[in-house]
Amino acid sequence: MMRVPSDRTNYSGDASGEVADRELSVSSAPQRENVILPRLGDVCMEGPFVRRQTSDRGFPRIISSSSMDARGDFSAIENQVRELINDLGSDSIEGQRSATSEIRLLAKHNMENRIVIANCGAINLLVGLLHSPDAKIQENAVTALLNLSLSDINKIAIVNADAVDPLVHVLETGNPEAKENSAATLFSLSFIEDNRARIGQSGAVKPLVDLLGNGSPRGKKDAVTALFNLSILNENKGRIVQADALRHLVELMDPAAGMVDKAVAVLANLATIQEGRTAIGQARGIPALVEVVELGSAKAKENAAAALLQLCTNSNRFCNIVLQEDAVPPLVALSQSGTPRAREKARALLSYFRSQRHGNSGRR
Repeated sequence: MMRVPSDRTNYSGDASGEVADRELSVSSAPQRENVILPRLGDVCMEGPFVRRQTSDRGFPRIISSSSMDARGDFSAIENQVRELINDLGSDSIEGQRSATSEIRLLAKHNMENRIVIANCGAINLLVGLLHSPDAKIQENAVTALLNLSLSDINKIAIVNADAVDPLVHVLETGNPEAKENSAATLFSLSFIEDNRARIGQSGAVKPLVDLLGNGSPRGKKDAVTALFNLSILNENKGRIVQADALRHLVELMDPAAGMVDKAVAVLANLATIQEGRTAIGQARGIPALVEVVELGSAKAKENAAAALLQLCTNSNRFCNIVLQEDAVPPLVALSQSGTPRAREKARALLSYFRSQRHGNSGRR
């Protein structure tokens, strides 16, 4: 075994905004992390398609096909995928390990490969292997599905193959990398609006929150981005709050965690429901939000101001806590120099403070 660059496509979600704005910005770039993979021979992803040869050690080898014409490339990759699909359906553990590993590699960079793999019928077999008792097969299968889900057509096909419940199974029972990649796959699938309800109803929220609290740094990022997409849908907000996500989200607002922007984006969505506002207060989220308004990134300040506006306009008690945290000076600064939306939220909150003060004076 040797340590090689991962064949998992990057799903580093830069989740930002709140439900009213539907703002999502996702950057995708390959080679995000290093993991230990079984050696399958030399790998080269330079050409538009790839095909398999036998290496001098007897292992399948993926090589560039840049010298082949497009028609030959298509035929070569389709033939290779059909061979691999036969192995997926075999009774051989080694055959399934090898086939799932090769498919996850083929699906990594190349959009044409992803379409060919799906068209050849691999998705249903990969979904079935999410229940494999072999940890490596399960990990390979979920990572292959993650990479295939880069195609919007495949997102629909994966959900139509009833993958959501098996993905939740991996999220609950898989090894650490399988859990992370399951969360990332759910994040990818949740970009399609209709999938958010299905994922929320599947029981995915609780294991995502568990990963948010107990996962590796990458696992936490995968979980928080998935939860952000799910929190856009109103019916999922209560599920996320009930799963005790707020405690972990407030912890992730520590700059040392490197996830302030993502955590505040989810929190801003949850602040739009009463249950969420109550949980933010109980988790001591208000001091953290005020700190973000003062010291966070432009987008984090924007979302923190939006959350504080929800908290203050719906609760006099929370309003008093915000004022006690000396929120006015950073809000004044934000009202003058923030993003357009941040300025709007800050000015609305400062106006609310003034109206409350004048109202109290009039009642004396």
